[in-house]
Amino acid sequence: MTSTHIQSLSPATAEVLAEYEVAGPDQVAAAVTRGRDAAQRWGALGHRGRRDRLLRFKRTIAARVDELAAIVAAETGKPRADAILEVMLAVEHLDWAARNAGRVLRRRKVSSGLLAANHAATLEYHPLGVIGVIGPWNYPVYTPLGSISYALAAGNAVVFKPSEHTPGVGAWLADAWAGDPVLQTVVGDGTTGAALCRSGVDKIAFTGSAATARRVMAACAETLTPLVVEGGGKDAMIVAADADLDAAARAAAFGGFGNAGQTCAGVERIYVVRSVYPEFLSRLSALVSGEVPYGPMTTPEQPGIVRRHVEDALAKGGRAVVGGPESITPPFISPVVLTEVPEDSTAVTEETFGPTVVVNPVDSVDDAVTRTNESKYGLAAAIFSGDGRAAAETVRRLRVGAASINAVLGFASVPSLPFGGIGDSGFGRVHGADGLREFSRAQSVTRQRFAPPMDLMRLDRDPKVMERALRLFRLRHAR
Repeated sequence: MTSTHIQSLSPATAEVLAEYEVAGPDQVAAAVTRGRDAAQRWGALGHRGRRDRLLRFKRTIAARVDELAAIVAAETGKPRADAILEVMLAVEHLDWAARNAGRVLRRRKVSSGLLAANHAATLEYHPLGVIGVIGPWNYPVYTPLGSISYALAAGNAVVFKPSEHTPGVGAWLADAWAGDPVLQTVVGDGTTGAALCRSGVDKIAFTGSAATARRVMAACAETLTPLVVEGGGKDAMIVAADADLDAAARAAAFGGFGNAGQTCAGVERIYVVRSVYPEFLSRLSALVSGEVPYGPMTTPEQPGIVRRHVEDALAKGGRAVVGGPESITPPFISPVVLTEVPEDSTAVTEETFGPTVVVNPVDSVDDAVTRTNESKYGLAAAIFSGDGRAAAETVRRLRVGAASINAVLGFASVPSLPFGGIGDSGFGRVHGADGLREFSRAQSVTRQRFAPPMDLMRLDRDPKVMERALRLFRLRHAR
């Protein structure tokens, strides 16, 4: 990147795909100002008007899916089919947000309670104004649209800063919106992102590493700008003794190696009850020992991180049953399956974000739950079990924001479910009704309908009225 332009590079060949102008602080501030004006018009459209405009945007993306997927594939290195699937999932969320915002955010009556029975009470939601969205490179359409779609549907304007590794995707989305400053893209690296945090936007939606999230929070703290954070994960999959091992192995292969392991809610740790551990390990190893259809590491730093984790696991006594350090030939990494890795290894404790999984035997599902919850991350998890009721009880004990039973990543394709984590995986939620409310401000309104029979909200309060109120209070609450 020069001081004024950034190049989009193919991660597989380092070929220059395109060049984009970098937005400095002045350009970011100007975009936010344009967004502030546009937000007034956008908010005035109401839910029905915004729904119609968002559904047109949806149809544009769907009609041009091949074009957008080609840019995603070129900038991330993922196979075309994976890029198309990503766009399909993003469109489902856009459609849900557009169609459901009016229902979720409409003004509604709420109970006034006994003390305020003379008041009518309503709750309504209003747009925040301008939302700054800082997107990642691993799913450059699906993930940021999980914030953009819901923020727009809630009545906000959006200024989107895509990853410096996928600027073309961000530029395409803004162009597809047809130039209206309700949705704008500003291109650049972390400096541009910091400028967006300090620009006076009404909220930041950030997806990225926990370390970068801390820097984003520090920048937002200067202006008390609120934010929602999705900070990555070290997600676990639990395999019970009565699990369908073929299904579990297929899901582990997809969750661990899909998108070259570069999935925040993908599978990085697998805990298998000891009685079925050898058979599960054999089936998973067979699935990933051949040619696996995924692309290169998207960023040049990632192979080094994967190598350090693999080497640390082996140095601490773990075994590689598929691949090993020799699998890492940047920018490509062949599948690596590690087993019997100590729980204090970085391969278990830190986010690897590569085509590597750790498979460890455990004495019981309870043991697996304990190990799952010891992580500082808490994004998602999965359990495979033949006992649906036991599996449902188990996921309630997991310290994660989302879980799948007998599947992996099932929640990602359900637009009505909120998504987000706890701990180093972040806070706040996108998707679903919670995602719409995340980009809204609640306003509580009361209207006095008649004079109260016992008026306590006055300075010259009648002592006799107060005594009657106190007797009623005790009758209601102290018995």
